[in-house]
Amino acid sequence: MTITQTVTIPASRRLIIDVPREVPEGPVVLTFTPAETPVDQTFDAADDCPICAQHRDPETGELRFNAETIAAFEEGDAMLRGEIPGKWYSSAEEMWADLDKDDDN
Repeated sequence: MTITQTVTIPASRRLIIDVPREVPEGPVVLTFTPAETPVDQTFDAADDCPICAQHRDPETGELRFNAETIAAFEEGDAMLRGEIPGKWYSSAEEMWADLDKDDDN
């Protein structure tokens, strides 16, 4: 069995690999070969984020998250599209205070 997947090596030179279920347990050989054509690295907000893709019901395609988590993903997608501004914090304490403020509403 051979599975080929194109990935982008990050500057950190670290990869986390999720192995497809059809690959049996035991030793495997990983081969790194530079791609002949550049990989498109643009983000298409219409595509699922990697986290969402892993948590879709395989039969219905529905997300298996609670409503609050789905709302957080949608807010993040809107930030990536530039529809709402992102937030910046000077410290973790400032971030937690902002998150706590959201809980009061």
